[in-house]
Amino acid sequence: MTRILVADDHEIVLEGIRGLVGRAERDWEIVGEARNGKEAVQMVRSLRPDVVVLDVTMPVMSGLQAAKEIVQSGADCRILIFTMHESERLEPEVRQTGAHGYVLKSQAARDLVRAIDCLLSGDTFYGSPEARQVRPAKGKSGPMFFQALAFA
Repeated sequence: MTRILVADDHEIVLEGIRGLVGRAERDWEIVGEARNGKEAVQMVRSLRPDVVVLDVTMPVMSGLQAAKEIVQSGADCRILIFTMHESERLEPEVRQTGAHGYVLKSQAARDLVRAIDCLLSGDTFYGSPEARQVRPAKGKSGPMFFQALAFA
């Protein structure tokens, strides 16, 4: 069973991730949900997840800072940054933290499960080629993520 920790400060986003993971038909379990980066770092130590999904913008400590701390702690987990913020600096910033990739929230319905699969196989996922071609307006997330939130 693959253990996943999710960190995001918005309940609707957590609900969407739970739905995507639940429908993925994989042997995955969400073992914890953090509301900020500091809490995520603490939960990584206690829960020892295989994958950590970190929102970039959270109170107390950002997802990027949390990723750095998790990597520096030597935790044996793969780190995926989850963000609505798209910029040309995103990939280099994520790489500098030691995280293993990122997914844009606007592309979550298509990319989140693919990204976790990639990370679990030892690869990285720095946005899908399709996501790099679809550039939503800065600070806006497209409809795909919210479609994924539909509780079917």
